[in-house]
Order: sequence, then structure tokens, then C-alpha cells
Amino acid sequence: MRQGPLTGLKIVEFAGIGPGPFCGMLLSDLGADVVRIDRKGQGRASPADITARGRRSIGLDLKNPAAIETCLKLLESADAVFEGFRPGVMERLGLGPDVALKRNPKLVYGRMTGWGQFGPYANAAGHDMNYIAITGALNAIGTKDKPIPPLNLVGDFGGGALYLAFGLMAGIISARETGKGQVIDCAMSDGAASLMAMFYGFKAGGGWSNERRSNLLDGGAHFYDTYQCADGKWISIGSIEPQFYALLLEKTGITDPAFAAQMSRGEWDSLRAKLAEVICKKSQAEWCEIMDATDVCFAPVLDLDEAPKHKHNVARQTFVELGGVVQPAPAPRFSETPGAIQGPPPAIGAHDREALSDWGFSPDAIEALKTAGALNG
Repeated sequence: MRQGPLTGLKIVEFAGIGPGPFCGMLLSDLGADVVRIDRKGQGRASPADITARGRRSIGLDLKNPAAIETCLKLLESADAVFEGFRPGVMERLGLGPDVALKRNPKLVYGRMTGWGQFGPYANAAGHDMNYIAITGALNAIGTKDKPIPPLNLVGDFGGGALYLAFGLMAGIISARETGKGQVIDCAMSDGAASLMAMFYGFKAGGGWSNERRSNLLDGGAHFYDTYQCADGKWISIGSIEPQFYALLLEKTGITDPAFAAQMSRGEWDSLRAKLAEVICKKSQAEWCEIMDATDVCFAPVLDLDEAPKHKHNVARQTFVELGGVVQPAPAPRFSETPGAIQGPPPAIGAHDREALSDWGFSPDAIEALKTAGALNG
């Protein structure tokens, strides 16, 4: 029995990589019945494939006309579908939005790509770093010497998967009001640009420089940076507001009058060096003892082994274990209709008969697909 605020929604996911599966995970975690269309073949389920959790898999041979018709029948009863192929791939398969919307006029058809469905780069290959490079985001992140990719959080998952999930939900609400579905063109480059809205505002107001590590929020300020401790571990300090900055000086025991020039950008480098000298005299654990849960705006910098064991994450059950794999719990949290991990990652075609039956296919129709070689079996 599925649970969560999206219980009752029926969504078809065409299997892909990276941000597509992550979007499917988000929707499934909140209760949507997400059926993943995999390419027919053998594929074992791996508990470590975290972003594949919670869905049912149907293995179809998309070169087989019977499989294409099966997909279209699934879309007839779906609230939404999403895919992450290059522009034109779904059309060549016979599964493009024009065909799909004729079968289901209320369908919301989500398309996620790096560059979008049109534009000079639309048909070019790329990865997260490339998509955020043209938005100003990549240039703003890194050291003074070079931009540094911020994992693939800004483009793939932030600008892509989250915006696709948001777009699908907005489209479904609109379809329920108007009776009319639509196509969602979700480009990771568009989403990453949207995420930069505040910084473009800072730039327009004269409060942001294109020089990395010279600004308030890019590690330029000594009071918004990371510092290495005596044991080689790191802490993060974000004491922006005057009262928080004053508390930072109090907790570190700093009395040097030079620190009164908090917002004097010309002093930031020298003040950072002085603060680093103080921080490196104590271990991370010692600084946690001094600053934990205070208004310094402090937290230890943890690795992937340490983070699930941190007391705050433990108290909130931010991480859970499934199939021996530690992984993030569903987010956000709902007071009345909490989400849940709906199941482990599926093997390809693990739910062929079960999912098709639940979506209205008769036993004879399922057997016919198997006989025709369209279905994994």
C-alpha cells in the first residue's frame, strides 16, 4: 500500500540516467505510482541504486510495435510521463508528445534534457558542468585560480530533476482544472539559471563581483568559509549578521580590534588568515563542544560516512537503511500524509505482469505481449 501526498497519481517514467531517476525517486517517495519503462533485457537490482527505489519496472522492447502500443495504452491512464532523451528520440519511437496527447488529452508530458528542446546546443551532448557553465553558476564557484564543479547538484539534480518534478506537479494541477495536458520542456541549463536569480539580483545591485572568492557567499568573506582544525578535519562558519559575528569572536576568544572591520572587503584575506590560526589550534570535536547549536552559524564538515551518524540527522532520521544501504530518507516531511520509501530498486522487468495488470491490462493481453516478444516476461 503506497503512502504519501501523491498517492493516487499514476506516472510513467522512461528509464534514463542521473536526474531522470532522481525525479522518479522524489515522486515515488511521496506516494505516486511510478512505473518505469526499461529496455527489455536482463538487469539485476542493486540496493546501491538508490535513485531507482520505489518504482515498478516493466521491460519492453521498444523496437517492437506491440511494445510501443503498450506504452501508449499506459499513457492513456497516466497523469504524467517523463523522459530524458535527446530531442527527437521519442518521436522516432512513435511515442512523442503529439501522439501521446492524442491518446490522453490530459496527459502532462515532461521532457528533461541538458540544453532544452530547441536552441543551438539542443542536440549536443553535455554533462552537468557544461549546463551550468553557460548560466554564470560554474564561474562563480571555486577558487580564485579556477572554477570547480560543485558535484552535479546544481544542473542535474537542482536545475533538472527538481524543476521537472515541480513542472509535472504544476502541469497536473492545470490539467485537472482545464482538462488540457501540455508538454514541459525542462532544460537543466534553464533550471540552473533560475537557481542563480538571487545572485543576478546581487550583481544588478552592485553587490556581486565576477571574481571568485571575493563575495559574501562564495568564500570571499572570512566569516563565511570553511576552516581546518588541529586534527585535519574541517568546520563551517557562516556568521554574517553582526550579532552572530560578535558571538563568533566571543567563542573563539578573539579580541583583535582588526576584526571590527567585518564588512571591509579589503581586510577579508588578512582576517581569514588570523581566524585560521585560531581555528587550527583545536580539533573539530573541540570546536563542536564550543559552538554546536549556537547562533555562531556553525556546523562540522562531515564526509559521507560521518553525516548519517551526526546527532541532528539521527534525531530527525534524515538517513535510513534499506537493503543494507544507508541512504537519504524521503523529503520534505508532511504532517498528515508522510511519504515513505515505497520499495527497493527493481530489476528490469521485475513487475511486468503485476504493473500491467494494475494499470488495466488483461491476463490475455499480457500473455500476448510475451508471445510477441515485446515484454520481458
